[in-house]
Amino acid sequence: MASFLFATLSIICIGAVMGMILFKNQAYSALCLILAFICTGGLFGLLNAPFIAVVQIIIYAGAIMVLFIFVIMMIDVRKGLSPEKKRWFLYPSIGMGVIFIGELIFIINRALGPSQTLASDALGSPKVLGRMLFTKYLYPFEITSILIIAALVGAIVLVKKKDTP
Repeated sequence: MASFLFATLSIICIGAVMGMILFKNQAYSALCLILAFICTGGLFGLLNAPFIAVVQIIIYAGAIMVLFIFVIMMIDVRKGLSPEKKRWFLYPSIGMGVIFIGELIFIINRALGPSQTLASDALGSPKVLGRMLFTKYLYPFEITSILIIAALVGAIVLVKKKDTP
């Protein structure tokens, strides 16, 4: 049964991500991203990490996506980007894709290796997660929160610039 659920959630998640990439309407892409977050939460649930599964669904599929949809509604998406700006985004996108593929290969090689850092039973424990988050991963956690705040302030500044003459 777990294998069937894993396959079903994986196929739905991959389909949702492909829909997110292929839809031209940003609202549909955001809805596909919500479905991908929900499926990811289900996959965490199959890994015996119920805390991470619930947090994934409540925080990402709920709160973060409300923010995304709010930003999509505030920005005029019909105007689009000029062809010059589209070409400029091509090179960083290719670079990020190469880096992503390299990271994916590294993670797969590490996962297939003999060493494991956490037992799967301790993975979903809030006590273990809290201890790791506020000791070993404190700086990445704080940097991520600063980046999220900077993105929010940037979105507000972009919307405010449109209103002023």
